[in-house]
Amino acid sequence: MERASGILLHPTSLPGPGGIGDLGEEAYRFADWLAEAGQKIWQVLPLGPVGYGESPYQLFSAFAGNPMLLAGTGSQGPGAGGARVEFENVVPCKMAALRAAALKADIEEPWLADFARFMALKVANHGKPWWEWDPAIKADEREVEFQRRLQAEFFRQWRALKRYCNDRGIRMMGDLPIYVAKDSADVWARPELFRFDVVAGVPPDYFSSTGQLWGNPIYRWDRLKKDGYAWWVERMRAALTMFDLVRVDHFRGFEAYWEVPAQESTAVNGRWVAGPGADLFLVLDRALGQLPIVAENLGVITPEVEAIREGFGLPGMAILQFAFGKDPQAPTFQPHNYPRNLVAYTGTHDNDTAIGWWRSEGGDSTRTADDVTAEKRKAKAYLGIEDEAPVNWAMIRELMKSVADTVIFPMQDVLGLGSEARMNIPSTASGNWRWRMSDRARAEDAARLREMAELYGRV
Repeated sequence: MERASGILLHPTSLPGPGGIGDLGEEAYRFADWLAEAGQKIWQVLPLGPVGYGESPYQLFSAFAGNPMLLAGTGSQGPGAGGARVEFENVVPCKMAALRAAALKADIEEPWLADFARFMALKVANHGKPWWEWDPAIKADEREVEFQRRLQAEFFRQWRALKRYCNDRGIRMMGDLPIYVAKDSADVWARPELFRFDVVAGVPPDYFSSTGQLWGNPIYRWDRLKKDGYAWWVERMRAALTMFDLVRVDHFRGFEAYWEVPAQESTAVNGRWVAGPGADLFLVLDRALGQLPIVAENLGVITPEVEAIREGFGLPGMAILQFAFGKDPQAPTFQPHNYPRNLVAYTGTHDNDTAIGWWRSEGGDSTRTADDVTAEKRKAKAYLGIEDEAPVNWAMIRELMKSVADTVIFPMQDVLGLGSEARMNIPSTASGNWRWRMSDRARAEDAARLREMAELYGRV
């Protein structure tokens, strides 16, 4: 990977009048701003159609696009210009506008037939999950065709935006969740590839003292292997067609994953089970060539996990917010310990913003007030700042000058926003993924980023 810096901003967070950010005019303006700022990467969260909790990590499909990102619908629902996405108002309003639009069907993909029928049946069953559907209810063929047209328009708009960014030297970086949602076309169409008696999660970590219970079904890796991992090959091929780079979420789950009995209410009572390991990546490499992916190697990481990542030359991740606390991995998140083959962040979508983190007084499930005091004392010494300093820019500069080939900053940290702009709080089921920019990105922030990118050799 070339030496570069970039910005993490999900398209739903773009400003504009439609109640939710989209792939239209403001996305192109943001691409222009990135170019002015000397940024070479635009990282987004998963772009699929969201399901439970509006989470981009609980999608109705591992392949499809989110129709809520479509531009040009003329939707002007309640909260259209607000700083938060009011999904409960935006979704029905925008879907009504899409149904009235003239959309062309010019897409042929192997996954599309199952997905379009799945969504048509979901509509016919009033949005219920597929295991609660009435078997007597059949899909309306007009709805199947409408779902096909939505996907054709999504990929038309996405390809145009990606081409515009690429022409300006900006690479698009996507995000591939390791698991798929139970209520998805993928599981509905191929239930034999999944287990439902256990669900996915992670044990207690720095986000939650009871772990994270995601609830996704676990893969039947033995059956996937017998088929030459064909489903995974197609999934990765689709991701690499959409993006120039792909962050693979929860990479450690390929070496061993935390499975929890489906009836549990937390992730505490789980166990580690061996995953496919290097075998899967050998197949992917043979089918697709050297993979331009970033391995999200946060959490409980073992030498076996790192051996797979390093064996395939995949960069890992470091989070600067975690560099100053008591977590055993903290030293590896400190920039003086970085290797070159790394993607370093001030924080991710799961973290508080830099300003929110700095203002925190602790008292949550993982950090006491004393922990926070010690953390800030070390951060001040490391970053060379005092209390009144803009910690977000100090953190950005610290990463810019590091040897890490790639550094990425959430847009909230560039804007200097507090906890009100946090994108997600892990282990909470509602109220997430709603933040939006209240206005367009500022020219002065672009100039400041460009100055740093030029000074530290990232342009």
